[in-house]
Amino acid sequence: MDKDRIVGSAKEFAGRAEGAIGDLAGETQTQASGKAREAAGTVQNLYGQAKDAVRDAGEAAAGYAKDAYENSGDTLRDGSQALSRKVQDNPLGSLLIAGGIGFALALLMSRPARRPPPRWRYYG
Repeated sequence: MDKDRIVGSAKEFAGRAEGAIGDLAGETQTQASGKAREAAGTVQNLYGQAKDAVRDAGEAAAGYAKDAYENSGDTLRDGSQALSRKVQDNPLGSLLIAGGIGFALALLMSRPARRPPPRWRYYG
């Protein structure tokens, strides 16, 4: 729990108490001061809650990243094993797919640069 949440809750409570005392005494200045203190406490409490939420989200993201880093070797190994099983099960299909990808890459790399169309000038 953040310090701002504790201080904000205390200010909010003090503002409510001050506003209640102002209501009982009939003093509008005390009522207004209590409402202002209550609002400031509410804002500070919300600020502390936001800081807590950001801190929790950061810790969760760090935990997910750490887990992903620790398990990345297993995932890569599982993927390569699954790919090798597919190639062993269907070698001709795998060869055709690899050839198609190579052909497409060769077409993309060997295309000439597009030139703008010629401009015709008519003199007349």
